[in-house]
Amino acid sequence: MAVAGAAAVVVVAGVAAAAVAFGGDDGPAKKKATSTASAAPPAWTVAAGRGLTSGTGVRYDGTVTLKGLPVQAHLRVTPAGSATGRIVAGTLTADVVAVDGTTYIKAGLAFWRAYAAEITHPDYYAGRWSKAPASVPGFDVPDVLGPKAIAKALAKTSGNPPAEDVDGVRAYRVKTPDAEYLIMAAAPYRLLSVRAAGQSAPRFAAAPVAAPAAVFAELRPRVAALGGAGDPNLQFRPGTLTFSNCEQNTNGCTVSLPATLTAPEGAVPDGARAALLASITSRGRPLGTCRTAAGVAADRSAVLRCTVTSRLWRNWMKKALDNPGSYPYEASARVSGEALDEADVPELLDQVDRERKAVPKPEPVTPNPAASGPGGPSAERTDGPEIATSRSPGRP
Repeated sequence: MAVAGAAAVVVVAGVAAAAVAFGGDDGPAKKKATSTASAAPPAWTVAAGRGLTSGTGVRYDGTVTLKGLPVQAHLRVTPAGSATGRIVAGTLTADVVAVDGTTYIKAGLAFWRAYAAEITHPDYYAGRWSKAPASVPGFDVPDVLGPKAIAKALAKTSGNPPAEDVDGVRAYRVKTPDAEYLIMAAAPYRLLSVRAAGQSAPRFAAAPVAAPAAVFAELRPRVAALGGAGDPNLQFRPGTLTFSNCEQNTNGCTVSLPATLTAPEGAVPDGARAALLASITSRGRPLGTCRTAAGVAADRSAVLRCTVTSRLWRNWMKKALDNPGSYPYEASARVSGEALDEADVPELLDQVDRERKAVPKPEPVTPNPAASGPGGPSAERTDGPEIATSRSPGRP
């Protein structure tokens, strides 16, 4: 029996996101700064921050203009900064989840083509959780909308900031490099809205989460499904695809492919991973697929190996051994970025569970006998999905 192998490689081209660090110059040395005692933050900022980080979370509803079209975003963020929600763009939708400082989306191919057209192969990310590229759409959930991040920004506020009217309520306007936050100018100093920085950036109306149990009921399953999430911000150059331990082996066939990270430039991003998807065929007949992923080394290299062990391969090889002849086979493979290892998911779920335990439970509803009975409200209520509005706060 003569078995010939040939390999073809498909390359994933992702979005290159380069980080630029600015260093010093060779000019004259500056005077050493004189340290001064910092004044205590105003009491209202402390109260506002405490309300954000010890409450039930924040519900955001906002609109951003993306590629000339209005896109609605409905998000619910826990006090610790995890989030779940949805983006709606006409008939197109994308689910959103944020955990441990990273935002992920899950959307169909039409959404990726419409709002992430710079990605060469959007079909590699459609229908699965993937790290959100910068273009979809322009906001950073944990660092801009997270209650802890907002409380930290408020703690740096000194004096009385400018005030304006938000739907009839006087509000302080606190400006940071990432966003403007509008806070009630009177107790309980609640967050009213957020205006993210940047052109066509979202404008969010904000309100406390009314049903935190519903938030975690949606958040946890989404986090559990993040293992192997793609990262379209990483780009790789593949080497030569090779076979090993395939000849006359009914147990499987191993393919190997080295790859080099080409983007982003500079230091390898923390946690960067390369994922391999390989398939083997014989004269156009599928014989099986395999997947694997590995971390990218400091020298920007990764070697990816996976073994096809399908019944199709076993039956095909058994037939080849029983009937000597020519049985050519070939492999094709693609390399793409991976944002999260399967092994890291349990730790994220533990984090979500800790967040859920820390959120105060809403006060139980006391039944009103006069209002009970036919046509009256029921004394037993459950936390159902929240109804989100899409009203955006007006600009000053």
